[in-house]
Amino acid sequence: MNWITKIIKVGEKIKTAINKRVSKEDIEQSDWTSCCRGPILKKDLEQNLWVCPDCNKHHRIRPFQRFDILFGKNNYEIFKTPIPIDDPLNWTDSKSYKERLKAARKKTGLDCGMMVACGSINNIKITAVASDFDFLGASMAAAEGEAFLFGIQHAIDNQTPFLCISAGGGMRMMESLISLSQMTRTTLAINELKKNNLPYLVCITDPTAGGITASYAMLGDINLAEPGALIAFAGARVIQGTVKEDLPEGFQKSEYVEKTGFVDLIVERKELKEKIGTLLSILLKKNSVISTEENETSKNSQSLTKAAS
Repeated sequence: MNWITKIIKVGEKIKTAINKRVSKEDIEQSDWTSCCRGPILKKDLEQNLWVCPDCNKHHRIRPFQRFDILFGKNNYEIFKTPIPIDDPLNWTDSKSYKERLKAARKKTGLDCGMMVACGSINNIKITAVASDFDFLGASMAAAEGEAFLFGIQHAIDNQTPFLCISAGGGMRMMESLISLSQMTRTTLAINELKKNNLPYLVCITDPTAGGITASYAMLGDINLAEPGALIAFAGARVIQGTVKEDLPEGFQKSEYVEKTGFVDLIVERKELKEKIGTLLSILLKKNSVISTEENETSKNSQSLTKAAS
């Protein structure tokens, strides 16, 4: 082989390498990700709780990563939640729904898009649920509804506050009305939690939209949000096309939603654990006072009944 042939072959290899399309799997398995200044090592981002040190972007993270931050690494119990039958409507588009579920489970290692866990913050035992955006966009279907209800029931049975870390694009179209019914089911479950004088806190993360925003994500006693999180019902382009006007700067970002009164507090990820602990200490003290007053009222009522008889 002469030197000309060698150069041609090297050139062909370079062209092949340049033109090779990088797959999503290659990106996910890479040690690098991108942010404001370009590539950044994932391990460096992880050390800062997956928050960019330059632009403060709060990158999306998995449920177990959130629980590690809140409760301490592996210092919590994960529950196995009920899983209804897959694909009740035999849905098929470019792929069958069963194939999509299989791929999502393989990718995330989860049975559904929600993880329920129990841990402690400031010696306060908490039941928590977190959504995984890598599982079909953290959309809600029957299995996610069952997970949420399981978490609420655990909180009631064990008299713990309930923390919801919301994310997702809304209800899952592959389950149609079955999916939409989860909006009602989760709302009724939250009402039962509140009847038991147990705090319900919501931490809204990027993105939270559609039927999730229209149900359990906006029903918290206190609604927290991470900086820069998208919080919406319909998309901004749909709204702009309907009202035929330019939308305000930062529309549907957590900072704008806070100004309009739908979010109580924006909290940095590094401060979230401390803030939740403080809020729960206040709420639980208030609830204990309410319970004492209710008991006194009940005793007085019983005394009056006996005296009247």
